[in-house]
Amino acid sequence: MTRHPVVLELEDDLRRSRLTVLFRLLLAIPLLIWLVLWTVVALVASVIGWVAALLLGRLPQGLHRFLAAYVRFATHVGAYLAIAANPYPSFKGEPGYPLDVTIPEPQAQPRWTIALRLPLALPALLVAAALGSGLTGGGGGGATGDSNAQWFTTSGVGGVAALCAILGWFAVLATGRMPNGLRDLGAYGIGYTAQAYAYLLLLTDRYPNADPNALGPAWSLPDHPARLELSDDERRSRLLVLFRFLLALPHLVWLTLWSVVAFLAALANGIVALVRGRSATPLHRFLAAYVRYVAHVSAFLFLVANPFPGFAGAPGYPVDIAIDAPAQQHRAITFFRLLLALPALLVSSALGFVLVVVGFLGWFAALVTGRMPSGLRNLGAIAIRYGAQTHAYGAILTDRYPYASPALRAPEQPEPPIEALTF
Repeated sequence: MTRHPVVLELEDDLRRSRLTVLFRLLLAIPLLIWLVLWTVVALVASVIGWVAALLLGRLPQGLHRFLAAYVRFATHVGAYLAIAANPYPSFKGEPGYPLDVTIPEPQAQPRWTIALRLPLALPALLVAAALGSGLTGGGGGGATGDSNAQWFTTSGVGGVAALCAILGWFAVLATGRMPNGLRDLGAYGIGYTAQAYAYLLLLTDRYPNADPNALGPAWSLPDHPARLELSDDERRSRLLVLFRFLLALPHLVWLTLWSVVAFLAALANGIVALVRGRSATPLHRFLAAYVRYVAHVSAFLFLVANPFPGFAGAPGYPVDIAIDAPAQQHRAITFFRLLLALPALLVSSALGFVLVVVGFLGWFAALVTGRMPSGLRNLGAIAIRYGAQTHAYGAILTDRYPYASPALRAPEQPEPPIEALTF
């Protein structure tokens, strides 16, 4: 897969100063004031740049440099607010911050995409809003029959990134480190938003790509007892897509009924785990099928997969969850499971909203092209994986905490040199 020209560079070591984190919002006030002032000027510059780009077929070098610095600075501020980075950002938007974006030099762009840039950017801005923007402001110009039409959009750190910041705030005060999964998930949302605003501001004509692998960093993904197995080929039946919600209704009814029984089974499994130190095999098998079924229905409903799923939660669906056999669990973790699961439930809920956005945008794309965009499909699969891990944790199938990384799979490890091999 070709990497997007707007690349996220992440060189953060996860260490945080408890003092600066404790007062992070107060410390960020000067940055936010400066960003608001810069945004006003960037709005004017974006309108001038839009007109110039229509005439020249590209953004002038000076305006490109100014708007690129604006996007970088807004990204730095977003990273600082979201606790995705530790140092205090510079006010100049210069490269070198631990969470940074590389923006390409100005290039020729099709004039029709320049003229329609705002409406074309709206789907990407919707995804960015769900993920949690790393920017507190942005602007762009475009025309749909009126050359004097102007738009201005603003977006603060919100959505998934804001939730990662809130949870990370408590974690940092306790440990002095930002949890890797939360940092990666927040950084992913910030990086995607930088792509969206770079596209809106004519810094590039490459459409934002929601696939985490296209953003830049090799996201970490440790092994987990509840793992995503993805074999979907992105092709979609337009007929199934058109009537997707109606077709999903029987599954939603069955899932509601199954959820009542699964709740009671999870309570019983918790009691067994407290006594034996591991879940009961029959309950484990039943609840594992339930977790898989939830993932299958979610994948079908939100177009992350195409086939009509079975009603038994059997393995083999194109978007599937593999769950390990029962293993020993800590009784203390089991006893406090509901309380411990609350942060994961919050993250899962935020990613659930992202999944709704994926399904909404994917519905239109699949009807037109007969395919689900790979970026949206992968983003949806990530949300489903985290939701499945949360369900598995809450149902006492494992005491391994859900991991919030945006990675689909663990990064490939380099092969050892030949002389290091042993036989």
